[in-house]
Amino acid sequence: MKAVVFTLGCKVNECESDSLIAGLIERGYEVSDKLEVADLYIVNTCAVTSEAEKKSRQTASRIKKLNSSAKIIFTGCAVQKNPRAFSEKDGNFLVTGVFGKQKILDMLDWSGEHISNESKVFEELLVTNSLRTRAYVKVQDGCNNFCSYCIIPYLRGRSRSRSPQSILDELNAIKPKEAVINGINLSAYNFEGVDLKGLMDILKDVPTRIRLGSLEARVITDEFLTSLKNLFDFAPHFHLSLQSGSNAVLKSMNRRYTTEEYLYKVNLIRKYFPNAGITTDVIVGFPTETEEEFNRSMEFIKAVEFSDVHAFPFSPRSGTKAFQMPDLSPEIKRERLNKLLEVKRELKENFAFKMKGQVLEMLPEEVKDGYLEGYTENYLRVYLKEEETVGKIIKIRVGEPFKDGALAQKI
Repeated sequence: MKAVVFTLGCKVNECESDSLIAGLIERGYEVSDKLEVADLYIVNTCAVTSEAEKKSRQTASRIKKLNSSAKIIFTGCAVQKNPRAFSEKDGNFLVTGVFGKQKILDMLDWSGEHISNESKVFEELLVTNSLRTRAYVKVQDGCNNFCSYCIIPYLRGRSRSRSPQSILDELNAIKPKEAVINGINLSAYNFEGVDLKGLMDILKDVPTRIRLGSLEARVITDEFLTSLKNLFDFAPHFHLSLQSGSNAVLKSMNRRYTTEEYLYKVNLIRKYFPNAGITTDVIVGFPTETEEEFNRSMEFIKAVEFSDVHAFPFSPRSGTKAFQMPDLSPEIKRERLNKLLEVKRELKENFAFKMKGQVLEMLPEEVKDGYLEGYTENYLRVYLKEEETVGKIIKIRVGEPFKDGALAQKI
């Protein structure tokens, strides 16, 4: 039997999908994470934007073109938000939500809607080796922030964390070359008084490269950065969530920091890790963002000198505070997004130029168009014209900017 576990959205979804893949393999399935012909499909959906929700729903018709009689199981945030949009489709469907995803493996023959109650504790996943080069290790779920634009706390529930011993056990079991530690709100990690810094202290002797998922500025302190330096092997890439470079817009978003505080934290990172890649998320066209505030945001983004920016337009999410605010026109949002994407391109190229000549470590991920592609420890995408093994960390010297990163030479 062939199964596909198809994932939309965040790294946490990918962790959960990896666990489902492991369970299916244990049950004798041949499993893929790409949409292809199969007997069973599990679709792990996303609802962070209306576009992500739309793509989640459209997956059903894509699957039916591959196998019209296949069993399809829908799970994840888009289902939690609107299960009826999935259960009303024609065909053999099982519809579950965010919670109790491990129960899916015992429900493969079920049909209809089966939405589990909200969990108050961290739900353990099967320990698994990812089909991808790096392993994603989920350590936290849920969020208590309630940013005015975000639906996720209403779907994922309150923050809850995994025990350090369970995390250690997984890392020691799978022994990945690189592990990405992540959560819905990783900065909120706290298990019985052990915060994220404490977790890093516990993981300091694990013989693998540790990379962190998205962080909030508040977690960046001298003590935290010292703990990261003490890790056996730390990847100095910080995805530091910004959302806007305007203090007025940040306040409307219910983000609990100012641009001045954010820039201080960026400079603190660079004090400890001079070559750090610092990436971020930015929403353009938030309802209270005037042209002046947008321009202020653009200037701040340039001043920070990010290595990359995940830019996207504001998407109204029913149930959030921002949904009640008058939305800006699609034309304004599109215009601002295009301007930010141009700045993003310049920042990525500038970061590649800064890294030129540096000796870094590359984790090759795939061979494409004659190049071995992968990321360095500070998350610069590099392209190597040499034979090498995918999944083996190698030393390279960064060359000229190329495509969305830089050329590299093995040393």
